[in-house]
Amino acid sequence: MAMIKKEAFGKLSDGRAVELYTLRNTKGTEAKITTYGARLVSWRVMGPQAKFVDVVLGYADAAAYEKDDTSMGGIVGRHANRIAGGKVVLNGKEYQLDLNTGSKMQNHIHGGFQGFHDRLWTAEEVYEGVKLTYHAKDGEGGYPGNMTVSVLYSLSNDNELSISYEATCDQDTICNLTNHTYFNLDGFESPSILDQKIQLFADTYTWADEESLPDGRIMEVAGTPMDLREPTRIGEHIDEDFDELRMGKGYDHNWIIRDEKPVVEMKPGMFGYDPHCPLDYLQGGLKKAAYAESDKTGLTLICYTTQPGVQFYTGNFLCGGIKGKNGVEFPYRSGFCLETQFYPNSPANPSFPQPILKKGETFKAQTVYVLWPKE
Repeated sequence: MAMIKKEAFGKLSDGRAVELYTLRNTKGTEAKITTYGARLVSWRVMGPQAKFVDVVLGYADAAAYEKDDTSMGGIVGRHANRIAGGKVVLNGKEYQLDLNTGSKMQNHIHGGFQGFHDRLWTAEEVYEGVKLTYHAKDGEGGYPGNMTVSVLYSLSNDNELSISYEATCDQDTICNLTNHTYFNLDGFESPSILDQKIQLFADTYTWADEESLPDGRIMEVAGTPMDLREPTRIGEHIDEDFDELRMGKGYDHNWIIRDEKPVVEMKPGMFGYDPHCPLDYLQGGLKKAAYAESDKTGLTLICYTTQPGVQFYTGNFLCGGIKGKNGVEFPYRSGFCLETQFYPNSPANPSFPQPILKKGETFKAQTVYVLWPKE
């Protein structure tokens, strides 16, 4: 498994110390994770031109991450994405969640005013990588129950970065966790992603209104700019006169991953698999969700997940303002996200898979990103 290095990553405004963990494999590939928000800070790999490329947007220290309002690289929850009116009903009781998004701040997103990506997690080095844990208190963000969340980052020698999630709660609650990394396969210093290609393994998506809230409709991608079933230049259709793109200011939608037999059969050496590992890495089967590539660097990214949906977001609200690594600011559409998840606004749409975590049960999910030179 990967070598692990721990170092200081600065302090938060209240004086708490933040740590940075580096996972390094035998190829020299490095992934860096901070305890602030369990955020992925960088992912550096050797490209075909014999140069290392860091494909993750990020900041140089904890103080900059504390100022960030884009959830950059973070683990978001308890509920990733939006919930209309911030209302959920569990066992006949209505809960009012933080209202922190929308044209009139009337909806809920990413766990509230201080979601998991803005919390300080504890970390421990384990055989598989680095495991981060956060204990969310009853009522935090408006959610019921004391929840314990753990996220395991592992890096294989085949450049497979696995993110495995587990959560338990002492009451029935809502649980929809994802990672909000912004990727740029040209390298994080590149100002645009529009010439990179994206492919989504999905025939349908959830229609969303001007507040980015699905209303229950599942739409076919065929014949629309939402059809990304073949590798497509990100900028090819992004500004077309199409209702979903106009309202989302580009791609910022949930695609429904094809419900096919898992395309991955686990074997030693894949996705951090080890016969002595206590976690079940398969967890119901990893499906291929997305593929991306860069002609400039020759790098490709494949995303596998156990989750039913993937939010493809093209950084339509990035606007710089905070200096990142190497002093770089991150402008409009300089990174894309592949947020594996339950569908947005699921509590308001009972026909969608429901992100309900029952007392006494364990939420499990896994997403694997594979970064490799194009063949």
